[in-house]
Amino acid sequence: MSVNLIQLEVSDEQVATAVAALDQLETALAGLVSLSPDDRRRLTKMGPKSEVFCRQALSVLEQNRQIVPPSLDLPGAQLDLRTLDRLRPLLDRLQRLAERGEDTETALGADLMAFALEGYGLLKVSGKNQGLDGLRKEMGARWAKGRREAAAPSA
Repeated sequence: MSVNLIQLEVSDEQVATAVAALDQLETALAGLVSLSPDDRRRLTKMGPKSEVFCRQALSVLEQNRQIVPPSLDLPGAQLDLRTLDRLRPLLDRLQRLAERGEDTETALGADLMAFALEGYGLLKVSGKNQGLDGLRKEMGARWAKGRREAAAPSA
């Protein structure tokens, strides 16, 4: 029986609108960086507890500027924090939208697989006398297991 988790039609106009919005978003956030996997691994990450620590450190240093040497870029760190606070709500929305997109893709794929499996079952039962056996065998290649190579005889 078909699953039919989703019934959705996306028009060309909707796709064009979404592409334009993504283009605009990419332009608006052109300063975002892309890190290599090695860079990502090497960086000291800021988790929730570390964030509290960072905020406290910035606050204490702001209130005691006399101990901050010129080599420590307090204004730069404050800018990083303000930017993080501004970006987070946007990134949260983007992540939720991406998750919904992935779930929609999964649901559409599940619907298609359920339909295709039902159709394949019909071909197996009814397609023999309809000249569809070759197509059924071709479709069945999806489940074909590769032949295992015989172990070489030991000498």
